[in-house]
Amino acid sequence: MAIYTKEEAKKIMEKALSFSTADTCSINLSGSESGNIRYARNSVSTSGHRSNQSLVVESSFGKKSGVATIDEFDDASLEKVVKRSEELAKLSPENPEFMEPLGPQTYDESLSYIKETANISPDYRAEVANSSIKPAAAKDVTAAGFFNDSARFSAKLNSKGLFAYNQSTGMDFTVTMRTNDGTGSGWASRDYNDVSIFDAAEASKIAIDKAVMSQNAKAIEPGKYTVILEPAAANDLLSRMFWSFDARRADEGRSFMSKDDGTKLGQKIVDERVNVWSDPLHPEIPSSTWDGDGLPVKKMKWLEKGVVKNLSYSRYWASQKGVDATPSPSNFIMAGGDASLDDLIKDTKKGILVTRLWYIRSVDPQTLLYTGLTRDGTFYIENGKIKHPVKNFRFNESPVIMLNNLETLGKQVRYNGNLIPYMKIRDFTFTSLSDAV
Repeated sequence: MAIYTKEEAKKIMEKALSFSTADTCSINLSGSESGNIRYARNSVSTSGHRSNQSLVVESSFGKKSGVATIDEFDDASLEKVVKRSEELAKLSPENPEFMEPLGPQTYDESLSYIKETANISPDYRAEVANSSIKPAAAKDVTAAGFFNDSARFSAKLNSKGLFAYNQSTGMDFTVTMRTNDGTGSGWASRDYNDVSIFDAAEASKIAIDKAVMSQNAKAIEPGKYTVILEPAAANDLLSRMFWSFDARRADEGRSFMSKDDGTKLGQKIVDERVNVWSDPLHPEIPSSTWDGDGLPVKKMKWLEKGVVKNLSYSRYWASQKGVDATPSPSNFIMAGGDASLDDLIKDTKKGILVTRLWYIRSVDPQTLLYTGLTRDGTFYIENGKIKHPVKNFRFNESPVIMLNNLETLGKQVRYNGNLIPYMKIRDFTFTSLSDAV
């Protein structure tokens, strides 16, 4: 059994803690049950189930720490792993940034566990595959996809009296459709805590339609274009910006949040319509209400009307700066508008619709300049309509510059645990063509 209740988890960790002779001891216990199905060339290739559990002990003597891990929880094994962590601690050098474990904390009740998702069956997974394969074959398209579902828990107990527990569920689905002549490709992805929201046939139809639409793409000149970024494409760039709101890197001059006389905290850096926050209790993207250190995770504003409102402070860096620690966000929410994808297309005289990006690499960390490629459905828009598919581009772009060239924000969509809107951006830089489909 890999999923333990709060009471079961606490009992195991308290037993392990009873063997500790260290100055401080922190114990993390986690487990998961997950299932999956994979298909390619319109046929299921693999399916399976995984069950994992792990207990991690960190023992400290002064500023010297050691870590040991085990997946057996009988008394003898628990004593063994605790003693092993203590042996390693005594052999370790001192950590100048060592922080003693936190004491007791108060946490909000998480919304991240949905029973229906935890109870997904092999039959359900098979039907997900069938909902892709059957309509693809009917359209002379080949489907390749992967569906994974999971239920998991995590718990933390330490010698200072802290105890934290969380259960969560999730499902991820991604599918790529290729036309059988090899000239068209479409793609779709979905992820939810609650599987009742998921519609495999709907997602597969989007990928099939894009594959058919993208056949025999035409080459057009690279340059600066107005683009409509679907949420998957926008997230691939924006997440690299959002995860860079780290105070230490900014203070040390190592991030785009740095400036000569400090950081950009309180400075307007993007269009005033950009509002970004995180919230572990958002019903569409719920997450754990505590982080790896045991700090409570709360709703937090990061950008408000384009202004940097907060930076994330680790416990150590907060102690050095004399401020409260601010946990890293567990998700990101970017405010959107009312426009649908169709609305954005209808309102575009000339532009490019981008389904998603891939092979993204950093060019300049200080400006967050990235390069990468479009793929799986790139289309030319003229006079409010998709005119024809275009060959894929290589781009060079910064999400900071992108959000300063914002024209329109559309409706929010969940992608990869975040809520990101469709967005129309002017002067997006495409540098060259790619022959890849």
